[in-house]
Amino acid sequence: MNRTTAIVAASILATTLSACGSNNLFSRDRPDEMMVSRQAPLVVPPDFALTPPAPGSARPGGESTAEQTLRALFGGAAPRSATEAAIIGSADGARADPGIRSQVGSPDTQVVDKGLTVREIIAAPEGDGRDATASIPTA
Repeated sequence: MNRTTAIVAASILATTLSACGSNNLFSRDRPDEMMVSRQAPLVVPPDFALTPPAPGSARPGGESTAEQTLRALFGGAAPRSATEAAIIGSADGARADPGIRSQVGSPDTQVVDKGLTVREIIAAPEGDGRDATASIPTA
């Protein structure tokens, strides 16, 4: 048993050490880290008629940064799928704007602040309803 253990240990050691070696220790086939390569010289662009924009003038693209951000986030007006078109058609969706999903962040979107009462109702812990009461305030 002792001899078998020594042979197995020697085989494992030889296999492990063989993975560390290379065929030619002093070959310089690898890249030389001390070698410096030259860069191509800078080239002046051929169009000399370009002028820098005046300070405070509108951007030449015509689209503000906020509009670019919304387009990047929501992707512009997206076509509806067949299933979505069928559901909207059954819900009288002919009156709906087809690009409404793209206009969510539009400044024309009307937002109503519901106030603290709605926030308290939404944040209220869930109960079993035994102690629930309802009251209608008089006008």
